[in-house]
Amino acid sequence: MEIYRAVEHFDEPLHLESGRILSEFDLAYECYGKLNENKSNAIVVCHALTGSAHAAGIYEGDRKAGWWDGVIGDGKIIDTTKYFVICVNILGSSFGSTNPLSIEPSTKKEYRLRFPVLVISDVVRAQMRLFDRLGIKEAYAIIGGSLGGMQALCFAIEFPNFAKRVIMLATTYATKAWAIAFNKIAIEGIVKDPNFKGGYYDKDDIAANGLTGMALGRMAGHISFLSPATMDKKFGRKYVETDGLYELLGRFEVDRYMEYNGNNFPKRFDPLSYLYVVKMMNNFDCTRHYGSLNEALMLTRARLTFISFSGDILFPPNLMLEMYEALVKIGQGHRGRYICVDSDYGHDAFLVEIDKIEEHIKKALDE
Repeated sequence: MEIYRAVEHFDEPLHLESGRILSEFDLAYECYGKLNENKSNAIVVCHALTGSAHAAGIYEGDRKAGWWDGVIGDGKIIDTTKYFVICVNILGSSFGSTNPLSIEPSTKKEYRLRFPVLVISDVVRAQMRLFDRLGIKEAYAIIGGSLGGMQALCFAIEFPNFAKRVIMLATTYATKAWAIAFNKIAIEGIVKDPNFKGGYYDKDDIAANGLTGMALGRMAGHISFLSPATMDKKFGRKYVETDGLYELLGRFEVDRYMEYNGNNFPKRFDPLSYLYVVKMMNNFDCTRHYGSLNEALMLTRARLTFISFSGDILFPPNLMLEMYEALVKIGQGHRGRYICVDSDYGHDAFLVEIDKIEEHIKKALDE
């Protein structure tokens, strides 16, 4: 499978929901497969909170495949011999698209805290500009999990004629207090860390040495991504062999896992970008401009597939069930399907337990 990656520059203003304007912006994206002659086989894959456009395949000289490599590829669930797959790095993220460390045209300096607060609608409208430039007037399907599912839902509501099928996994129609509370730990950890320097930190120093406050916040995030059953299965009560049981700071294996993931995260994801993307997640509520979930879903036209996971504590299954039930209530249940996958893995099951979602995604694509 060939990977095509590019950065598209838009020398035109993007009017944001906040009232602010991005006078110009870049979008990094990757493509897999070939667009057919009438450009009707495009599947848009939306990434999650800390994801990137690198959804599948392996770059030359790289050891790690894209974040959904088990799903996207020749002969895989999203078959790139049949479909043209495109994944766009969202605005605000630190993987190639315009973000807080980008140069602000009016000042010729990095935006930093002058970067505008973005919402999911802004992200989706920017992507629509890209698809229009690429000549993709209609998508065969849109699919995404977590923050990617929020984008997929936003596409379905705000651009109802763009996609025939919209598949959402492990997501919500509005971010609830439980998820916002987990995000608060990361936010506080970052802004209260002296090395954050009010947003004007040395980015090379952070990339090399990390940021303690952000690492602590990421540890809290990892707890929300997994489940108690998964933690027990992965680690149990195993102790680090080199640490003494009666050393005050001796570690269990789960301690070491949390340290590893927490401490490495700030070295690959910019702290300011993280604050802006988390704010985007916290602000998400697809009902805000429509009065109710029912009214928002009345605008949709696509077939909607809702896939939740029983062990997801970040976005519990009832949130997606509410969406399906709302679709039924407005007399559009024939356009929807709700599945609760039996899984004790946790929120990240949509990234890991590919075998449990394979048949559901294939069915949604074939309908």
